[in-house]
Amino acid sequence: MKKKDIIILAVILVIGLALRLYKIDTPLADLHSWRQVDTAAVARNFTRDGFNLLKPTYDDLSSIQTGLENPTGIRMVEFPIYNAVFGFLYKYFPITSLEIYGRLTSALFSLVTIGVLYYLALKEKSRTAAVASAGIYAIFPFFVFFSRVVLPESTAVAFMMLSLLFLHIGLTNNKKSITHLLVGSVFFALSILTKPTTIFYSFATGYLFIQTYKFDVLKNWRPYVFFLIGLVPLILWRWYILQYPEGIPASAWLITQVNTFEGPKEIFFRPAFFRWIFMERIGTEIFGIYGVAFVLFGVIGKYKNLFIQSILFSGLVYLFTFQGGNVQHEYYQTILLPMLALMGGVGIANIFELPSKYVQKIVLYPTVCVAIIFSLVFSFYKVKDFYTYPNDLPQIAALIKTFTLPEDKIVTDRSGDTTLLYLSDRKGAPAVYKDIDELKNLGYSYLVTSNEGLKTDLKSRNLEIMVETDLYLLVKL
Repeated sequence: MKKKDIIILAVILVIGLALRLYKIDTPLADLHSWRQVDTAAVARNFTRDGFNLLKPTYDDLSSIQTGLENPTGIRMVEFPIYNAVFGFLYKYFPITSLEIYGRLTSALFSLVTIGVLYYLALKEKSRTAAVASAGIYAIFPFFVFFSRVVLPESTAVAFMMLSLLFLHIGLTNNKKSITHLLVGSVFFALSILTKPTTIFYSFATGYLFIQTYKFDVLKNWRPYVFFLIGLVPLILWRWYILQYPEGIPASAWLITQVNTFEGPKEIFFRPAFFRWIFMERIGTEIFGIYGVAFVLFGVIGKYKNLFIQSILFSGLVYLFTFQGGNVQHEYYQTILLPMLALMGGVGIANIFELPSKYVQKIVLYPTVCVAIIFSLVFSFYKVKDFYTYPNDLPQIAALIKTFTLPEDKIVTDRSGDTTLLYLSDRKGAPAVYKDIDELKNLGYSYLVTSNEGLKTDLKSRNLEIMVETDLYLLVKL
């Protein structure tokens, strides 16, 4: 990278970071707060109980997520690297809240992804592609929001992009660079430990080995060492967590189903899947309709090799594997964002390279600029609602803190949503998943609900009413 590239990238990074600071101090109750607070709760418990990465815990003590009672609140999903990072920062540098540290950690790791995208697009295509790819990831609203949520995806993606970076440098610039190979494999391991779904970028890493060693790839020891170092930690972690089935949420539905108000529905390769993903998510929310054209030009473009297509292939295989998860939850598309930014960036470069006999250059550049502006506006129109949160949640959380003790176990009638538990800084159950008497026998001390029918039932039991508002009722069990 030349001095010009460093200056351009620095400007993009500054703009990207500034956008990620938007509403960074809001309560952790915005879009997908139920998943964010589970992540933040693990970090919060690290700061209080010690950083035992082999025993992460969160606030949900019920059997709702796993089917088994979880009295210790053990949380066995991805290895808690991300949680430990921002928990460590909060514990030893307590200059701001845990939630802001979590968002900042995600934001800073996303800047790493932006830098790697710039480098890869520059090497594989052109400076225009590099600026456009990095710019899309830095400023498009969907990219911005999911680069600053309290979720491990942004960190995992950054680790995977660093793995691709070191492997790309090591194999294209110096085929004998063992150092680059080892560093790349370590980042690969960190990535899939932080979020196993990033493993789909293995297709891109595999292509780099095939591109370098061609028919001798199976005879060369380097690919075996790379994937051995990368995969063994994940295998050991997945084997280890089997000892704690009460801490492993059900996940088989993520491949083929979505949960609706009518119950689980099959969506695997159904028309609804294509409508939701390609029209609603990628088409409208991510690229604001007009930006889809850039991606299409990126897909059909001609490149010096197949590395860019290998990243496209990696993203598509992931998308078509976890169809249920990608339709159900917007944050599942975070894994796709580097691929989409790269395809959009090289697509813009391909448009600018169209021969003059096909397009009027004096019209082409303003048209692309207008399309980018329209994409940003339409995307923001959708994404701006992601930042909003129910104002009543922080209020009722404050009441729960006032009328209960930190050691009290709480039942929040939130259909499995743990947001109120986290905001209240209490452990318990995020739904009335058993009879009231059974909950009391399990050690639950208080119940809070906004359900009118349940309110009537609780009052008929002559339970002690702690707080009653127009919306919520808090009773002592």
